[in-house]
Amino acid sequence: MQRLKSLALLTLLATLSIAQNPMDFVSPDIKRVGMKLSCLCGGCRNSVGDCAMIACGYSLPARQKIKQLQTMGSSDASVIGRFVKEQGLKALSEPEATGFGLLGWVMPGFAIALGLIAIVVYVKRFRRPAVITESEVPAALVAEYEDTAARELDRMQS
Repeated sequence: MQRLKSLALLTLLATLSIAQNPMDFVSPDIKRVGMKLSCLCGGCRNSVGDCAMIACGYSLPARQKIKQLQTMGSSDASVIGRFVKEQGLKALSEPEATGFGLLGWVMPGFAIALGLIAIVVYVKRFRRPAVITESEVPAALVAEYEDTAARELDRMQS
């Protein structure tokens, strides 16, 4: 009897946990478009397609809107264009690859190349310290140092 009660309770809990928002299960079409749109809820930095926040105030309505527009026959580009028209360029999860947005794609490669050049210059410059040979030092200077060294040695010995 106890086992039957436990099984009934487990079945009830499993049934209640299934009753979730139907938009929690994102179709591949909605996810494809949602991955190109940024979640603007302010609490995460995900896209609309992969925002995992429970009851997100932006991604859930955005997914419903994407589904509605897709059922009306809108293409992916027109759905994205509609979000950009309403929210501005901040609605895109990636910068455009034209104009000033192209700088967002080019800059990381440029920064890496500049960093590698700086490392090469640093290594070449400071790898071997310059060695002064005896022929480059004036004889008068060498004699002066030898005299100073001899005086210091005499002073230390006495």
